[in-house]
Amino acid sequence: MAAHIPRIYLPQPLSVDDTFNLPDAKRHHLATVLRLAPGDRVTLFNDSGFEYDARIETATRKTLAVHVVDYAAPPRESVLEMTLVQSILGGDRMDYALAKAVELGVQRIQPVFADRGKIKLTGQRAAKKHDHWQAVVEAAAEQSGRLIRPAVAAPDKLATTLGWLASDRTGLVLAPTSTAPLATTAIAGAVDLLIGPESGLSQAEVKTAHEHGWHDTSLGPRTLRAETAGPAAISVLQAVAGDFADRAADAACESITGD
Repeated sequence: MAAHIPRIYLPQPLSVDDTFNLPDAKRHHLATVLRLAPGDRVTLFNDSGFEYDARIETATRKTLAVHVVDYAAPPRESVLEMTLVQSILGGDRMDYALAKAVELGVQRIQPVFADRGKIKLTGQRAAKKHDHWQAVVEAAAEQSGRLIRPAVAAPDKLATTLGWLASDRTGLVLAPTSTAPLATTAIAGAVDLLIGPESGLSQAEVKTAHEHGWHDTSLGPRTLRAETAGPAAISVLQAVAGDFADRAADAACESITGD
């Protein structure tokens, strides 16, 4: 079995033959937690659509230098552009929803305050929570082999967010009462997926969504938890119009041709 190669996100330009010291948090993870040493491999990525093969050159108690030796562009980003509009959930439930959305391929996350949401954030507390969510997303992007770190927008009011649905995007509201199955919903262009809070969206919010061109859709007869609904819906969208569908088609072709 091949050895696991750690992945590190770096928000900076990367090129073959670059040599530089990693930020201290990344150094600590590689050298202290994973106990890597000079000569060990790491993979770097930076939102460019590429990943970079690097080797650890030097490692001390305070610095860790890597040298970039190659790069590649594996097809890991979904062909379906998705934004998760996630009503803010409490505690670990929000972390779970965001991490799984990243693993499943969303490109952008917009946290929103819903009428029935239980979490109220303002000022420094809101900024601190936003930084935490971005760190959760970064770790999920590193773990899942992404070539980008999806952006987490600053929390906003749901009513404001509902108004920015563009004509080339499909706005979907996951609604338990809907009779329109997500698996058969027509997808035109990019997708904005709205997930309500633990107590669900208010009637006023649903009405506003409809007025702005968003459509109700459902995952079936059971009511999912707020942190489960997003990942489940994203999986269906990937199977219908994203890279889950591409892989299924490739597998079918291989089966038919015998390759």
